[in-house]
Amino acid sequence: MTGKREGPGRPMRCDIAGIGLLGPGLPSWEASRAVLAGGVPWEPAPVALPPPVALPPTERRRTSPSVRLALAAAGEAAAGSGLPAAELETVFASSNGDGAVVGSILEALTVPDGAISPTQFHNSVHNAAAGYWGIAMGSTRASVSLGGHDDSFATGLVQAVASVVARGVPVLFCAYDAPLAPPLDAKRPTDAPFAVALVLVPEGGVPLSVELAPDAEVTPAGEMEGLARGNPAARSLPLLRALAAGRAARIALPLADGGAVVLEVGA
Repeated sequence: MTGKREGPGRPMRCDIAGIGLLGPGLPSWEASRAVLAGGVPWEPAPVALPPPVALPPTERRRTSPSVRLALAAAGEAAAGSGLPAAELETVFASSNGDGAVVGSILEALTVPDGAISPTQFHNSVHNAAAGYWGIAMGSTRASVSLGGHDDSFATGLVQAVASVVARGVPVLFCAYDAPLAPPLDAKRPTDAPFAVALVLVPEGGVPLSVELAPDAEVTPAGEMEGLARGNPAARSLPLLRALAAGRAARIALPLADGGAVVLEVGA
């Protein structure tokens, strides 16, 4: 255990040791820091999903766009942390899960003799990205996959930080969401694909504290506010902007019940 564990009702504290990012006009954390810090104008561009080269060829072919999105951000964060990826516990958070696969399964159910491939079936579960991560890295560490509608990033971050504080272990947290296919997109509009990942450690990085509050003024995402509102994972943008600028900040993320998750990040 570490000396950072807090008592009941106090903020949870850990450090950020690695960051990964993939979104429109944000091709990676390292390539996007100047944009996020405000030194370079943001220019939205289509998201290019790199192949998950860490996976064996057979599994690589089976991955869906949603899985490739998550693995790209998670891989960058793990590499940036300098820690062995196989030793990281993981928390994966997504509002939509693999909506494209779920949509294709639902389509198959509407036609006579509709066929569902085994690959699509196992990609439809909410922990598909976590499963592929475990295969790619040879990891048998504990893993949590969760969803929280628009609050998926905030909920997943609380879960990940709690794991670091409670057990004194490094945790890879990844939040990701991609647009749904028609007709599901009409019921759950989601803008361009977006994924963010953080490697959280007991100490040895940028300080971060997390606490729940009954209410707080939500922190805007500046020129990227539209993106933050259009993709649940992109609600991470106020935090990413503070980290890119290297400045201390207090950030409030909204919760559906009217409360908030309040983050404090050190310089």
